[in-house]
Amino acid sequence: MVNALGKIGIWQGAPALNPGLAREVEQLGYGAIWVGGSPDGELKIVEDLLDATERIVVATGIVNMWSDDAATVGASWRRISAKHPGRFLLGVGIGHPEATKVYQKPYDKIVEYLDGLDEAGVPVSARVLAALGPKVLKLSGERAAGAHPYLTTPEHTRQAREILGPDALLVPEHKVVFDTDPERARAIGRPKVNNPYLHLTNYVSNLKRLGWSDADIADGGSDALIDALVLHGTAAEIAAGITAHLDAGADQVCIQVLGEDPLPGYRAVAEVLLS
Repeated sequence: MVNALGKIGIWQGAPALNPGLAREVEQLGYGAIWVGGSPDGELKIVEDLLDATERIVVATGIVNMWSDDAATVGASWRRISAKHPGRFLLGVGIGHPEATKVYQKPYDKIVEYLDGLDEAGVPVSARVLAALGPKVLKLSGERAAGAHPYLTTPEHTRQAREILGPDALLVPEHKVVFDTDPERARAIGRPKVNNPYLHLTNYVSNLKRLGWSDADIADGGSDALIDALVLHGTAAEIAAGITAHLDAGADQVCIQVLGEDPLPGYRAVAEVLLS
């Protein structure tokens, strides 16, 4: 069983994470640090962050199933969880077809990998699945503690909660830019959305299920799409967008602050939502 995550976490690529940042976000009141960028199966970054902190949960967002086998990842989970019980949530996912030449029958691969985690001793309650579409969302509620959707909107969160039911964990990621000028904010957010996500089948398919058109997705994304996927404005305006996920059924929202230094953004959100 993993400790309570709290309502707000952070999502940060592994290269930008370090013990000092982890200690500060813990002190600010965040409930979890989601390690992005497909960390390797040894998961030393997770162990280092847990070693540097006292209570915050560290989660992976996500370990790619094609990169590291379930036995290796399971051994890492056992090692880290023995040292820091209740503080490590293992997020795993299939990635996307454009990323690997061996990608085939993704649903079968997910089921096979979860079987491997069972054999490796990783309990259902200590793992979540990267999930966007209905089939994998349903599996997330059956074979994992829940789902960790990436690049979504509150409408997706509402639909995901209906599929998962009331008890499964649901933790979407959402990008934010602290700038009240829409053009400047989009100039930061659009490249992060367009490359690579608007060129990847699973993300594009998900956006279309949510009602976004080919025109919205083309040419780097329409202003409306970018604004929906990358919150911008004042801390209060951004907090309202994050809260919309919670109102739609999310248990926690993990925010990804875009820009050279994310810490001022994390501090600003904490002042509004965590104080």
